Amino acid sequence: MFKAAAAGVLGFILIFIESMIVMKLKGYATIEFGGLAPFINVWAMNFFFVFAILTQLTNWYVNRESLKEDNSY
Repeated sequence: MFKAAAAGVLGFILIFIESMIVMKLKGYATIEFGGLAPFINVWAMNFFFVFAILTQLTNWYVNRESLKEDNSY
């Protein structure tokens, strides 16, 4: 539940970071997303990207903690 909420918020923030990068590289003053549907599509893509990263970070943290507890090697 926490991963989904964090991915939703971070995916939304990532849209603005990506927009700022594009505006600086292209020299634009604004960006037109073309309506609500394309904006939601970009947000959904960022949502799943951040969710996958958070899932990997969670798995890494759990495995790291279990390796510290297991000193059999």
